[in-house]
Amino acid sequence: MPTMPGAEPYRRSGGGTGVLLCHGFTGSPHSMRPWAQHLADAGLTVDLPLLPGHGTSWQEMATTTSAQWLAEVEAALLRLHGLCGTVFAMGLSMGGCLALRLAELHPDKVRGVVVVNPSLAVENPLLPVARLLAPLVPSTPAVGNDVKKPGVSEGAYARVPTAAAATLPSLWRATKRDMPAITAPILAYRSPEDRVVGPRSLRILTSRAVNAQLRVHSLDNSYHVATLDHDASTVFEGSLAFVREHSTSGEGTKR
Repeated sequence: MPTMPGAEPYRRSGGGTGVLLCHGFTGSPHSMRPWAQHLADAGLTVDLPLLPGHGTSWQEMATTTSAQWLAEVEAALLRLHGLCGTVFAMGLSMGGCLALRLAELHPDKVRGVVVVNPSLAVENPLLPVARLLAPLVPSTPAVGNDVKKPGVSEGAYARVPTAAAATLPSLWRATKRDMPAITAPILAYRSPEDRVVGPRSLRILTSRAVNAQLRVHSLDNSYHVATLDHDASTVFEGSLAFVREHSTSGEGTKR
């Protein structure tokens, strides 16, 4: 099935510092492209992959799992690490969970992590039984385009494939379990008005990432998809400053 316009993966070569960006569940690189371009314009090497089943149709996504999404960003991380001496992982929503998981699994390859409204916990009470419901209820309405800025669309699916959603808890459990293993610094952004991810996810991050230097900033003028919202520049500029702070002499970035 063809990729939706604007959902294509994005890569750009730059200096010796690389950034892997991970988009969210039912979303696509469309929601992350301005962020990726900002970092690339600063001289970083950027890789923003399209996760399996995303950017096409919810029916196609229904055949994919969180293990496949993780495998895709792992492959991108290894690819970036082969090109760059220093690599950072960043993500929005479920992409934030994937970025944290990479820091757990590959501590020698992830120098730092930036997450925006990371998804780390069950929000829907039916999700634990979604695997049983999938044959009867193949999809449910999505809570998409949670953007405060008028006229902005993230290009996410209008429906959530139940079978794919049923694989999320295993990713959340593993990430929560291994979070004390993260030693790389973490920069987290959180929108108080978020109709997709509730406050429980941030509580998990702050209580479990006990061995990482963690900073949390509030995005008071944005909803869930803050990378396309009023506070987008705060995320873009803050993440670039974070990379420069934790890279060797700010390598691979223009000043």
